[in-house]
Amino acid sequence: MSQAEITMAGHSAAMERPAFSVPAKKMAMWLFIIADTATFAGCLVAYGFLRNATPNWPRPFHSITNVALMTFILLTSSLTMLFGIDGAKAGDKAKALRWTMITAALGAVFALLHIREWLALIDEGMTLFKNPWGTGLFGSAFFSITGLHLLHVTGGVIALIAVGIRYNGGRYNADDLEITGLYWHFVDLVWMFVVPLVYLLNLSH
Repeated sequence: MSQAEITMAGHSAAMERPAFSVPAKKMAMWLFIIADTATFAGCLVAYGFLRNATPNWPRPFHSITNVALMTFILLTSSLTMLFGIDGAKAGDKAKALRWTMITAALGAVFALLHIREWLALIDEGMTLFKNPWGTGLFGSAFFSITGLHLLHVTGGVIALIAVGIRYNGGRYNADDLEITGLYWHFVDLVWMFVVPLVYLLNLSH
């Protein structure tokens, strides 16, 4: 086959390829994110209706210091995830692994701060069904929403470590790291809705 025929065959294959094709694994992650978005949206909308319908809704938070620190850590982890993906796309495995592990470490710190916050609230007498400030529904709503998010963060940390190690070992590629990054950015984005609804609106006067 001549060079001209090879070139023409390549052009024909390119023309036959769908213009907006998405790799199967990336499409699966986007579908998961869409479904999970609906789950969180349903929880937050239900929380909003519950809060507005309950006159003695507690306002137990006296400061935004802890939630601000947690938010800063999570936003920083999105930036470090981008650095890791950039390294992977450039073929720099050392850089990609380093920034991916830093992202996982930041996620772990976020989770520890969250658990510390939970323990502090439990020490003050808050449980799933009662608290010393008002309706017991607050504990159920707070632990359900933040617990669901914390579960996603924990799963993300485990995924980052597993994918990062396998990428470094040659079993995964830059696309796999990018797909994991999509999930991590989603987790960060959800937190941006949790903070104002669950924390800032419940600051004590």
